[in-house]
Formats: sequence, structure tokens, C-alpha cells
Amino acid sequence: MFANSNKKRSLILAGGGLKVAFQAGVLQVWLDEVGLEFDHADGASGGTFNLAMYCQGMSGTQMADNWRNIPIRNGIEFNWRQYQKLIYARSILTMDKWRENIFSSWGLDWEVIRASSKEATFNVYNFTKHQLEILPPNQMNEDLLVACGSLPMWFPPVEIKGNLYIDAVYLTDANLMAAIRRGADELWIIWTVSDRPVWHDGFVANYFQIIETTANGHFRQDLRRIEANNTAIAAGQSGEFGRHIDLKILKGEVPLHYLINLSSDRFKESVNRGVEFAREWCQERGITATKSGGSIPTEPMTKLRFTEEMKGYITLGESDYRAGFKSEDNGSYLMVELTIKMDDVEKFITEPQHDASVEGEINCEILGGKLPIEKGRFNLFIDEGDPTHKKMLYRLYFKDIAGHPLTLDGFKDVKDDPGFDLWSDTSTLYTRIYRGQIEPGGEQFAEIVAAGIIQIHLVDFLKQLTTFRAEGPTAASRVSALTRFGIFFLGKLWDVYANQVLLYGPY
Repeated sequence: MFANSNKKRSLILAGGGLKVAFQAGVLQVWLDEVGLEFDHADGASGGTFNLAMYCQGMSGTQMADNWRNIPIRNGIEFNWRQYQKLIYARSILTMDKWRENIFSSWGLDWEVIRASSKEATFNVYNFTKHQLEILPPNQMNEDLLVACGSLPMWFPPVEIKGNLYIDAVYLTDANLMAAIRRGADELWIIWTVSDRPVWHDGFVANYFQIIETTANGHFRQDLRRIEANNTAIAAGQSGEFGRHIDLKILKGEVPLHYLINLSSDRFKESVNRGVEFAREWCQERGITATKSGGSIPTEPMTKLRFTEEMKGYITLGESDYRAGFKSEDNGSYLMVELTIKMDDVEKFITEPQHDASVEGEINCEILGGKLPIEKGRFNLFIDEGDPTHKKMLYRLYFKDIAGHPLTLDGFKDVKDDPGFDLWSDTSTLYTRIYRGQIEPGGEQFAEIVAAGIIQIHLVDFLKQLTTFRAEGPTAASRVSALTRFGIFFLGKLWDVYANQVLLYGPY
């Protein structure tokens, strides 16, 4: 489908720091599942890490797995010797451990990369000559790859043959013009730099907001040039580039800090998010897969379960949650007793939907008393485009006393409003009951039976904490499951309520 096209395609692996783990997930889909082939590839900043693997001939899945299994804690090295210089220190960190542990774990082979037959361009900034250098694979080496990701202040510049090299991000985070000069008619761009219009105080946040300013500013400037060219071409003029340039932009808001992250689970989730996002992106554009997606590798399964009890009020015939809750007569009392079951903790934590099954019963007199849940799903901390605003989703299928199928659909709205609202956000379930078995997305066509609000009371929450149970092959795996879930839960709360300290939790 793609290999026989007359159009010349360029793959643009834009920078984004550690967020390019998401980019690797996209490559798993584009290269392996869809079978895209490219005549040229360009990388800048963190995108050059994926470009190096691409030039070596790794598959998209191999690249994705390298990020899923990245030994990130073995890549951290503080530049301690420089700290005595205080504000004149050369850098906060070094890339030495990346060379020793991460690049080696990825299996980077520079002889193979330099001998690559792929047309590719690596962007790096020569500070000594104050010029952008665009290098083909046969001129690359490990020193230059490190320089491609050497952000000033965080990492020292790399000296090569008497010249100092740094990250090119301040000039370009995606060199679209280099691709066009090499004859590209289509630019397939994976963009992970955030463009959320939210300003955070503090020098760390400010630093990366400067990066976002330069990256997004230059990127949009190039897009405007391409748009003006295409408008001129459509009007019968020659345009700046002499031909129509087709843009295929996949842009994702990745809930991973550009640089500060110690959690392997967050890397896995970011890669898997890229896979999920790319599949949806391709489906929306009618791009079909030539191969089925492989299952995401998991460790031996460890299970986790806990119980949850929520109580409140609903009103028959009401669609508004708060209005339904205010009717506190005995007939509208609703209680749910649930057991949340994660059949594979690894999968639950690292896949973006964070999906678990639900068992239990619903107790509501106006529906017929105690009613067993026949099937249920629970999704924890789902974000819908804004990683600092999350939802917990509940969907429970049951039948009333007369045997009529019903669906309880509920969500907890987790966002940082003025005041201390963490407890109310995580304990309040906005609830509707629909007639029939309603699948996600079918609510707008379904009949609403009742609506209201149910909540976890503090005493029930304290009881809930005692109900966590892990099952696994070893005691260590069971302890690990509980620990990983706790870190995951607290990390997601950090993303919402502590993002002024650091945009995303480092664990």
C-alpha cells in the first residue's frame, strides 16, 4: 500500500525529552502494524535516540520495547564535582550513565548505524561555530548522539574535535525544512512537546516552558510556511517549495516529564499510550493495519483486589446528578458494594485505560432490593486530553427485581479546583442508571431511569484500606504489586494536585 506510492515520505521524529517514549509506541504501529515505509527520516533532540535505533534497522516494536524496559534509574548521574561552583556549575547531571547503561541496553551499534542505507538526518547545534549541523548516519557516533540531547544547564556540552555541541532544540525540534529540501512530499510528524496554555512558576517549569516556546514557535512558523505554499499551489502559483506538501501530524499530550522521571511504569504507560493513540489516529484516517498488533509484554501475572462501598441517593426520572441526590427519602437510597479485581497488575498499571473488572451487588429498594452485578468494569485515572484532569469510571450491568437489564454508569471527577478538594473528588461518584445494557458511548441514545450521587464515607474508606489483597507466585511479587499500585495511585494524584511543584510525578 505504502511502498508503491510515488510520493516521497519523510518521518519526522521531533524532540520531547523523555516523552519520546510515546513516539516509540507510535512507531510500533506505523512501522510494524501499518507497514509504513519512509524515504527519509529526521530527528531532533530526544527524537534522535529513536532515529539512531531506526537507522540501525530496529523494528518499531523493538524500539518500543527498549523504552518499555529502559533502566532509567541506572541512567541518572549527578555532576557532583561541579556543585562546589554553585551557580557557575557546568551542569546538574551528566550523560555518562546513559552511555554506559541505557545505550548499551538498547544495543546501539555504531558501525551498523554508520553503515545504514537509510536516508536520515540528525540535528545538533555546534555552539563553537554557532550553526546548526545536519548530519547523515555515516557521520554520527555516540558523542554526537549525546550532544543531540544535551540540554544546557542539565547536561554539559560535548566537546568534539575542539568544538562544543549541544541540543538543537532552541533552533528546531523538528526540521521540516530539511525534509522538504530532500524532496519530501509528505511529512509524517510525531509531536510530543506540550502546547497547553498553562503557565507554571518555578525555574524548572520555566526552563521547560522556554523549550516549549521555542519548539512550538518554530514548528508553527514552519507549518504556516507550508500552508502558504499549499495555498499558492492550489491557486496555480509556484509556491515557495514548488509542490504541495502533505502534512500528517500525530500530536500527543504525554503525561511524562521531559527529564525528571524515575518510574519504569510511567515509561511503559507512555509507550502503550503511543500505541493506543496511533491505532486510533490511523483508524480515523482510514489507514488500515497490515499486521495485527502484538500483545504488550508482561511479567508473570500478579493479581490485586480490594473492596469499595459507596452510599447516597438517586431519584427516578431525574437526569441531573445533584438534583437526584437532593431527594433524600428512603425510597431513593442507593448503596453499592464492589470488589475491584485486577487480573494482571502489570497490565493494569502500564496500559492507558487502567481497566479492571468489578463484582458485587447494588442495594436499592426502588429497584428491587439487593441486586447482583452480572458484569462490571472500572477504569482508574483516565485523562481525556488533559493529563491534569482525570476521571474514575464505573460501568455496572445488573437487572431489577423484574429481570429488566439496567446499567449503572458513574464517574469521579478528579481535578484541582480552588480549596482542598482531593477527598471529595476521589470519593464522589456521579451516577446515572440507564435502561438496558448500555455500552460506552451509547448513553446519548439510552433511557435514563435515575440519577444521583453516591459517596465513600470516611469510615468505609478506612475499612477499604484493609481489604487490599495481592496474589502472585512469590511473596516478593505480591509486595511489589501492592507497592507499584500505591506508587501509581499517588503519582496520578500528584499529576492533578501537585503539578505546581513538578508537572508530573517523578514516580
